[in-house]
Amino acid sequence: MKKRNLITGMAAIAALVFFTSCEKEDDEMKSASDMSIAEYAVSDPNFSTLVQALTKANLVSALSGEGNFTVFAPTNAAFSQLFSQLGVSGIADLSAEALTPILLYHVLGEEKKAAMITEGYYNTISPSQNSFLSLKIDKMSGVTINSSSKVTTADVDVKNGVIHVIDKVLLPPSVVDLALANPNFSILVQAVVKAGLVETLNGSGPFTIFAPTNAAFQALFTQLGISGVADLTAAQLIPILTYHVVSGNVRSSSLSAGSVPTLNGSINISLTPVPAINTNSKIVFTDVQGSNGVIHVIDKVLLPAK
Repeated sequence: MKKRNLITGMAAIAALVFFTSCEKEDDEMKSASDMSIAEYAVSDPNFSTLVQALTKANLVSALSGEGNFTVFAPTNAAFSQLFSQLGVSGIADLSAEALTPILLYHVLGEEKKAAMITEGYYNTISPSQNSFLSLKIDKMSGVTINSSSKVTTADVDVKNGVIHVIDKVLLPPSVVDLALANPNFSILVQAVVKAGLVETLNGSGPFTIFAPTNAAFQALFTQLGISGVADLTAAQLIPILTYHVVSGNVRSSSLSAGSVPTLNGSINISLTPVPAINTNSKIVFTDVQGSNGVIHVIDKVLLPAK
């Protein structure tokens, strides 16, 4: 009888081990497409810091629910780099209030697989100035975000969207950061630096910037008979640059025709036949949203009256 009971007990243990093993294998075989964004992040040890951040910011449920999101997901190594940059030891040193806008800045409110992504600006779901922060995508050599963070793995297809793995955490940008992230504003950045206006434009604002492109500056240099920013003094640059700045976060939907005060005199905005400033500088792109203001792109440098 004892022998029979021993055999029966061993059989039961063997069955339990077998079924537990099968259940574990089923979990491991669960495909990404069966998981939510949050579930996939939990399943991948490379995202353990991201999961800690989402948990602390109370965003797990948001990324577990229905929707079609695009998440640019930073790895643990990307977060470690951020901690070094910020001079903190980890997630424990960051508040939920600090983490929330950062994490939401990695999310688009629509599904964009790699083949659907084109170069340009995209709105995230990180709120700022009664709008949503913009990020810039370039595709010169792979996909780069804000000229700093690269997509290392694309198109992890999950049930409520898609995940693209990135190698650097994205921080909500000021208007200066947005200009730095766009190569077409490199001369504008040089001018702002030489004029000593970086700290001002990194302030709380908000500011509306009518930002001339590099081509616009090159046309100005030709007009002035100079080679570049190096031939202009800070005293000459300041009145020009401040003439491109309006107080407040004025998005395109709030632009109206007529005289508008800048930090150095007034400009005249016309909306027909095409949006323009002072008649001949066209507004070619609008509503690049930063944390402390908005940028509208123009094709000619504005010169204040002498």
